[in-house]
Amino acid sequence: MNLKKILIGAVIAVSAMSMLSEAIARPAGGGRSFGRQSQNVNRMPAQPAPQQAPRQAQPAPAPGTPPVAAPKPSPWKGILGGALLGLGLGALFSHFGLGGALGGAIGSIIMLALLAGVVFFIFRLIRGKSQPAAAPAAFGGNQNVYSMPPQGGSATPDIGSRLQPAAAPVPVQPHQQWGVPGDFDQATFLRVAKSNFIRLQAAWDKGDVADIREFTTPEVFAEMKMQISERTVADYTDVVSIDAELLGIETTDTEYLASVKFTGMIKPAPDALAEPYHEVWNLAKPINGSSGWLLAGIQQLA
Repeated sequence: MNLKKILIGAVIAVSAMSMLSEAIARPAGGGRSFGRQSQNVNRMPAQPAPQQAPRQAQPAPAPGTPPVAAPKPSPWKGILGGALLGLGLGALFSHFGLGGALGGAIGSIIMLALLAGVVFFIFRLIRGKSQPAAAPAAFGGNQNVYSMPPQGGSATPDIGSRLQPAAAPVPVQPHQQWGVPGDFDQATFLRVAKSNFIRLQAAWDKGDVADIREFTTPEVFAEMKMQISERTVADYTDVVSIDAELLGIETTDTEYLASVKFTGMIKPAPDALAEPYHEVWNLAKPINGSSGWLLAGIQQLA
């Protein structure tokens, strides 16, 4: 009977997880690759997905500020602790019957050792105060040769042997576009592309196939319409932030194919946290100018 209940509970749990996975909102196209694909995009080096903003790091100390040294332990603690230890041992000896001459002798030896330690400590303290204090080392002992005055007039300090320069940060190489004409208005093109991206996401959420038809090629429209008809719940994709980058333009005998990389943050539910988003949309336009730019394919990045 218990086994039967366990099996029924497992089936219900699996069904609930399946329904939950289907109910998770997806952006336009369902996060798949379909339609026209760019071979130039496939040859691009793999790039990490955008991450959420990291936590703010603690501010670094200002240059030249000496590090805060940990407080030195007081030597009097050891002396007082030794005295208390000697008194405790004397009491312990008396408790176990080691009193009389033996207990007194052991206690006297311990007290004499402690007195010798006190005398030695006072001698070192007086001797240390009588000697001049050494100049503190700069930054853990490594002197900064850039701030030192020149010695011997024209003598130049050996920087290579005394100071290893910090490794310079590796500059981020900008993306090398392909096939973009010099007079192509990229700013206007990307502004319109981002606007159409947001509008197409709204049409996808509502299942407005008529509006989707205006922005897509017949192949992409057929795929997106089929995905909308197959879903059981409406999707929700709130575009929190969006940015676009023109990767390049390929030219054939009949059309142009522009690959635009969209990155940003999207909320999959009204009460959910924004999640990073990135994928490439391939936009096509006939060379003869019979129509404008249309979504010809969605391409996921490796």
